Amino acid sequence: MSLPAKIRRTIIAKRNYGWAWVSLLSAAIVLLPILSVFWNGLQPANENWEHIRQYMLWDYLFPTVWLVLCTGILASVLGVALAWLVAAYDFPLRRLFRWALVLPLAMPPYIAAYTYSHMLSYTGIVQQTLRGLGIRANQAWFDIMSMPGAIFIFTMFLYPYVFLIVRAFLEKSGGSYVENARLLGRNGFSLFFRVVLPIARPAVAGGATLVGYEVLSDYGVVNYYGIQTLTTAIFKTWFGLYDIESATRLGAWFMIGIVGVVVLERLLRRRRRYSETTGRGSPLMPVRLGGVKGGLATGLCMAVLAVSFLIPVAQLVQWAGWTFESVAARSDFRQLAANTVKVALIATSVIMVISVMAANTVRMMNNVFGAAIAKMLTAGYSIPGPIIAIGVLSFFLLLDRLLAPLYSRPGPGAAPLVLSLSLAMLIAGYVVRFMATGYNAAESGFEKIGMKYAEASRTLGAGVTRTFFAVDLPLIRGSLLSGVALTFVEIVKELPLALLLRPFNFDTLATKAYQYAGDERIYSAAFPSLLIVGVSLISVLIFHQIARSGQR
Repeated sequence: MSLPAKIRRTIIAKRNYGWAWVSLLSAAIVLLPILSVFWNGLQPANENWEHIRQYMLWDYLFPTVWLVLCTGILASVLGVALAWLVAAYDFPLRRLFRWALVLPLAMPPYIAAYTYSHMLSYTGIVQQTLRGLGIRANQAWFDIMSMPGAIFIFTMFLYPYVFLIVRAFLEKSGGSYVENARLLGRNGFSLFFRVVLPIARPAVAGGATLVGYEVLSDYGVVNYYGIQTLTTAIFKTWFGLYDIESATRLGAWFMIGIVGVVVLERLLRRRRRYSETTGRGSPLMPVRLGGVKGGLATGLCMAVLAVSFLIPVAQLVQWAGWTFESVAARSDFRQLAANTVKVALIATSVIMVISVMAANTVRMMNNVFGAAIAKMLTAGYSIPGPIIAIGVLSFFLLLDRLLAPLYSRPGPGAAPLVLSLSLAMLIAGYVVRFMATGYNAAESGFEKIGMKYAEASRTLGAGVTRTFFAVDLPLIRGSLLSGVALTFVEIVKELPLALLLRPFNFDTLATKAYQYAGDERIYSAAFPSLLIVGVSLISVLIFHQIARSGQR
């Protein structure tokens, strides 16, 4: 950066106090519920904790670790294989599969869990079809409500995280490595295992980490399948023992374990870095596959897409048609949809306002302080939903205690719980959990336009706020709209936070669908589930559009 540019950046940063303070306050508010979990975990344990530690903790820890490990490995294997196939080879329908293999992200795992469990049950379509063909199969073959079944569900519906990241890496930066290896005689499996896997390791680790976060945050699949994990332990401690203190302590240990794993993974790969020696990667040119090989590639991609998206969606459509009059046409269902849209819109608005202000501040500061604000704002995405729920509840209970004198002024009696029983608590949970989605979109928009327009506006005498509304906002509008859509969809799909933090008699599409499934009313759960899947398709289309625009 030239000296005049540094001087202009310094002047802008010095005149940015208002935005900086608002950003810092927002980051602190986002971080406080997370820190409150740690703080409460350090407090003296009550009498229930010894029982939980002795009879629950270890019995729930090992299934959690096994579920995360198996899902991470299998999702990585499937995602990397499909990414390499789509990026490195040209076969029939390749362009379709390039974006269609991301569609399973539109199907929340808890919806897929009860859809497949009923499809494979004795009265489900699979066994009915087999009996119609005169085939009597062993019932154990279709028992999906188990640990292997949960691993299957998570693998098939979370592998796109690995697929997306690895495919993007290979298409943009893997060309020179692969071409040089081919010139040196590497082909087939030798090329894949000796060259592609090592250079794609950071991308694989990033995708597997996202898969692990999703598995750790899940409550719907593991509870419906009867699998004991730390997430279900938190729910049982909270709602079974009515012991929020022990649930908080459990969440604190859970979060310490997550932080430890992340730090360990960073330490293990800190000395293994792969970068282009020329400073710029070359795109990977796909090799044409014809005949039997092309047909096998197409068949593999189609089989994965069918199992992970087409089949469950088709089944939901059929069930929704059977129960439309009894579910969708009722007035309480319209209220349910209104609740979902209302809370998602409010939370999304709060997230985007804070994200835009913070991203603009970080861009203009361009120092360690700004980077710290960004890390604080996005910390919630790596924390499982139940832990965030505990932190938010503890924070709101503290606020109610601090405001108790104000509550008791109208009359005598015990001070009521106002904030802790309000919709504000659920919205706060969404804000902490999904702030990273909005912030990353805003940051991406600001990175594209740089500082030259803002510097020109400030040089002409415009303030930070006026420059933002007159210059920056029109230029980053596309990125912000993408952030709005992605954040809205994530909130609509979220289940653990809604179950734990919603006010009394307040349901969303996610909680109602899960309630129907828990009551064995699978057909009734189909229509709200289908709405969630339909809304989630927006995120997939946005991913595809962002990828296309990034290649131009």
